[in-house]
Amino acid sequence: MASMTIRNLSDEIKQRLRIQAAEHGHSMEEEVRVILRVALAINNPRMKLAQSIRARFEPLGGVELDIPPREPMRDPPELG
Repeated sequence: MASMTIRNLSDEIKQRLRIQAAEHGHSMEEEVRVILRVALAINNPRMKLAQSIRARFEPLGGVELDIPPREPMRDPPELG
């Protein structure tokens, strides 16, 4: 994996990034990775819609849904 250094980042941007990362439960580095993944996914016209949606919402975590049991099917009507 590559690493990079960002120079000349304003104190205001760094503070906003720190707050946003804390709100999402991430480190600042992870928050920047998420921001870059989302930005590049949205601006890439070759990316499929599902991939773009997943890239945007994946950092928020998943949801477990209870699926209710199916009811038995009714008998088909008699034609006649």
